[in-house]
Amino acid sequence: MTTAYTGPGERASGLSRAAPSAYSVTVECRPGCAACCIVISISSPLPGYPEGKPAGIPCPGLTSDNLCRLWGTDAYPGVCREFRAGPEYCGADNADARRLLAAQERATTG
Repeated sequence: MTTAYTGPGERASGLSRAAPSAYSVTVECRPGCAACCIVISISSPLPGYPEGKPAGIPCPGLTSDNLCRLWGTDAYPGVCREFRAGPEYCGADNADARRLLAAQERATTG
């Protein structure tokens, strides 16, 4: 089973890639959601955050309409490349995604 993942702001535009998953559903990023780019901390270096990004701070790669300006470029961080959108993170809507990711952040950052 695979989950087709398309990048932030992309809707099955040829930039999709398949990733192993326990889920049999296809989850596409909702344009403008950016919950994964804001809610969670990222320990890997990012542009403007050489030590990583704290939780609750928007990634510096986000545009004003919450799309990723780094998507599809060599600057797109590895941690973002590895993230797989799925129902356990994205939920039914943007508010659900923020709630689910905030719970995940709390559970993993003692």
